[in-house]
Amino acid sequence: MSSDLAQLVTGLAQRARAASLALATASTEAKNAALRRLADLIDRSHPALLAANAQDLASPEAAALTAAARDRLTLNAARLLHLAESVREVAALPDPVGDVLEETTRPNGLHIRKLRVPIGVIGIIYEARPNVTIDCAVLCLKSGNACILRGGKECFQTNAALVQLIQQALTGGLPADAVQLVPTTDRAALLTLLKLDTLIHCVIPRGGESLIRFVAENSTIPVIKHYKGVCFVYVDAAADLAMAERLAVNAKASRPSACNAAEQLLVHRAVAAQFLPAVGRALVAQKVQLRCDAASAALLASAQVPHTAATPADYTTEFLDYVLAVRVVDSLDAAIATINRDSSNHSDAIVTADAVAARRFLAEVDSATVYWNASTRFTDGFEFGYGAEIGISTDRLHARGPMGLRELCTHKFVIEGTGQVRG
Repeated sequence: MSSDLAQLVTGLAQRARAASLALATASTEAKNAALRRLADLIDRSHPALLAANAQDLASPEAAALTAAARDRLTLNAARLLHLAESVREVAALPDPVGDVLEETTRPNGLHIRKLRVPIGVIGIIYEARPNVTIDCAVLCLKSGNACILRGGKECFQTNAALVQLIQQALTGGLPADAVQLVPTTDRAALLTLLKLDTLIHCVIPRGGESLIRFVAENSTIPVIKHYKGVCFVYVDAAADLAMAERLAVNAKASRPSACNAAEQLLVHRAVAAQFLPAVGRALVAQKVQLRCDAASAALLASAQVPHTAATPADYTTEFLDYVLAVRVVDSLDAAIATINRDSSNHSDAIVTADAVAARRFLAEVDSATVYWNASTRFTDGFEFGYGAEIGISTDRLHARGPMGLRELCTHKFVIEGTGQVRG
């Protein structure tokens, strides 16, 4: 890599670190005012944003994307309105910075407080997801963190247009370098960024499993991973089958490209003969391809519902498309064991009227989010009341599940004394 590129990336990180120190003590009102300005700028900038997005969609990189990835890249008026509203949601949320987590006075008179504070500088590495540019920037701003954004080449023009709006909104004493976009998609620049552990305090990759593994394997900075969403819906023997059909169709077909979409359907053998033909027809009507084990294939074949035979790989695959793997299981025990073995520990649901079975499922399924009689599609920062989200962590340290403002903070201890010395 050229020294000029290394210097460019290092300089960007140095400016971000300086900005983070100023932003850490910015007032809540200054941060909220900037977010409200940003929301208004998004609302007023639809033509420019859609034009930049059209450039990206017309690029050779976008032409190579899957249908699901192209959907994530695409902006339209409705998505821009939602984006602006998500910014206003974050502005309306309580500021986490300065929250007192613990407080005590020791016998020697030392007064100790544990306070919530920003992490510092956060690097966001992502692919064809322009909403990530806004979601991550506004959550970092509200939580007092500077951020460095590095999107994919297939989304470069859209990201640049969005970051320009963010920087326009950074007035009122907020540092202009609080949000920066890496101005190149050169892989060498990313490798340099991932080694700047004295300037960047946390890296969050958003995208496919290969991107996340690349970042985790090459970073000297702590990485919060957001691995694939192999999400399950399990229809129990005691399920309300009309509800189960509605939830299964929503979890799979409402937005298949989302990481919280169901990729796997497990059905208890006691209700499989009744349930599978009905849900199969409903899913096929939504253009979902069913990949089935022998038991579910036999039931769908007798009902003349189109399907194909599953391969072993299908049972652990994040399709991000109109594809669903289907299996019949003999018991709740088998369902729980299957999910704990084959899921990505992201979001898994049980549909049942049996409270005892549901509570076992909720307790024993080892995933970041577990549901009883609700769609997995609710695993989302906006739906959980966090406003936007920076991602859905499948890690087990520091943050797990949807990451909102509080998950973008760490803590420090503040100790006040009256001249105490240690003997």
